[in-house]
Amino acid sequence: MKDAARGGIFYGWWIVVSASLNLFLTTGIVYYGFPVFYPSLIDSLGFTRQQATTGIFYGFVVMAPLFGLLAGALIDRAGARAVILCGIGFVGLSLVFMGMIVSVRQYYLLCITEVVGYTLAGPIPNQVLVANWFRALRGRAMGYAYLGLGVGGATSPLLIHALIEHLGWRRSFQAIGLVILVVLFPAGIWITRSTPGEMGLLPDGAESAQAAGGVADVSPVPVLKAIRTLNFWLLLVGSTLTIGAIGTVISHFILFLKDDGYSAGWASRALSILLVSSLAGRVLVGHIADRFTRKNVMALFYLILALAIPALLICRHPTAVYGFAVAFGFAMGADYMLIPLVAADCFGLQSLGKLLALIIMADSLGQTFGPVMAGHIFDTRHSYNLAWGIVTVGGILGATAIYSISTNRPRGPAQGESA
Repeated sequence: MKDAARGGIFYGWWIVVSASLNLFLTTGIVYYGFPVFYPSLIDSLGFTRQQATTGIFYGFVVMAPLFGLLAGALIDRAGARAVILCGIGFVGLSLVFMGMIVSVRQYYLLCITEVVGYTLAGPIPNQVLVANWFRALRGRAMGYAYLGLGVGGATSPLLIHALIEHLGWRRSFQAIGLVILVVLFPAGIWITRSTPGEMGLLPDGAESAQAAGGVADVSPVPVLKAIRTLNFWLLLVGSTLTIGAIGTVISHFILFLKDDGYSAGWASRALSILLVSSLAGRVLVGHIADRFTRKNVMALFYLILALAIPALLICRHPTAVYGFAVAFGFAMGADYMLIPLVAADCFGLQSLGKLLALIIMADSLGQTFGPVMAGHIFDTRHSYNLAWGIVTVGGILGATAIYSISTNRPRGPAQGESA
């Protein structure tokens, strides 16, 4: 925890704060709060449910693969800091202009540019950032960084619901965009540094290269070799299926509850409970991941998440809603944060940016295709039951794929507590 050379807190923990703030606003507030805008878009602009949920999906289909690969290459070559600063501009300005839309085409266009910003300033660069600064404590550092995403997600439904009631949905979009620009640019310029070497430091605040190597990373695997391995595809497919299930539930949860007779305010509170529960999951997962085999921890939490989804079939009673929200939210703590840890265990750090770009772009497609699928199912069948069944099966298959990954780097209490 200490930086011995400077006699204070290891600067890597300030990097964790910066990454957490990025994830709080660009992902927690924007992504998890976006579904709160759907009823307003449907009522005000006449969008269908499928149109409201398709915008972000189009963004990932059109731009995310290109910019994901670009972001990965830039992170590995120029560092995460410059990429994050560029992404902040895309996210903030897209939301400012989102408050001016009058047509579905404008909505789709701004969803595309917002996704570009998410790709450049969201999980990919921040995961690489934290992974570069930590080795022995990488799991808990990633968990603390992802607390920002969890806190943002937990507060966004109530916050955005209140903003819409007081400012209207247009000004609410613009207010969030301005906050992102005003807060994240200074943090990126003054706090964020891509690697500990930029400050003459070593991972975990070690005093020497020998001490820093006490928990050695695996030998780096080149990108072209990595993508030909079974491990790569198990991680990509497993995480895509499970995160697709998460995206489907989160995007339609408020609409689903409103259909069952709950008010928009009550539904927003239920979503907040779900996301608050994910905070505990993130902290616990981070600590467990430093002590046990990471891919097994990931598979376990993914399985718990999948098995919680059928509870939505009995969500006519408030107690069932709360029970689902707590269980699903807790397991959701493992969503994105374990992906870079398992990827680093399999392939090392040298090409981590490019590999995460490929994996997380696939995850993002699943995360956005799932809601579109569920919206189409509801529009044709007027029920979510089939959608819940599909994502439950997908989540179980995803957990199985992650468990099938083969790593040569088992975790243990002694290793996790070193440094």
